[in-house]
Amino acid sequence: MRRLPLVTAAVLAGALALTACGSSDSGSDDDAGLSVGSAYMPQPVSDTMAAGFLVITNKGAAGDVLTRVTSEVAGEVTVHKTVGQTMEEAKSLDIPAHGELVLQSGGDHLMFEQLKRKPLEGEKVAVQLHFAKTSPITVEMPVKSATYNPKTGH
Repeated sequence: MRRLPLVTAAVLAGALALTACGSSDSGSDDDAGLSVGSAYMPQPVSDTMAAGFLVITNKGAAGDVLTRVTSEVAGEVTVHKTVGQTMEEAKSLDIPAHGELVLQSGGDHLMFEQLKRKPLEGEKVAVQLHFAKTSPITVEMPVKSATYNPKTGH
């Protein structure tokens, strides 16, 4: 399991301090009961790394697992859990039946590593979510300001 140093975590935390889960829908897969909303990426402060947030809602009677995330903008996209003051890479995250998987600042989140280019505010970044049971879902993740707060829309 890879851990990011606290310095890197502190830089990202500073840039993401005002972020949380939002409410704009970004994609869905109605047949499987999974839908994705509240997706966004704060404009990265780093040339090599960015964070991403979204909510996966499962209206189905069976749970699923987020197993992998890919994007054309990054060499690697990893899923991280925040444990104490450390971000730890997670191999997968469960999506409970009739429940949600919330990826938000200060909690579980996506890390875009080895950026091929720095996404700018106003752009959209395509992200493919891969699951254990459900077909992949592509999400258009809007790039917001580094201090964007989805609760206020600013």
